[in-house]
Amino acid sequence: SALGTIVYSPQGSAPLAQSLAELLQSQVKEVVPLRYKLVCQVLLGQQGQQSLLVASRALWDPTSDSFASATFSNASLFAVATVHGVYFE
Repeated sequence: SALGTIVYSPQGSAPLAQSLAELLQSQVKEVVPLRYKLVCQVLLGQQGQQSLLVASRALWDPTSDSFASATFSNASLFAVATVHGVYFE
């Protein structure tokens, strides 16, 4: 909902990605226990005829650590947001 009908701008994409990551982190903190450290990553790009593959790797405990990812696209841009939650003792 934060992106809605926003039009892609090369100059505005960095601050937009940063504000989306901060918004995402603040919302996730409300529902995740305090023992988890969060890593939020937002990738923005111009919608076109290209393809994109996003991958990540992490060293973690699969019994307590996890991640969530979501995508958004409109006629002008696409966004991929990923949040990693790592249990911290």
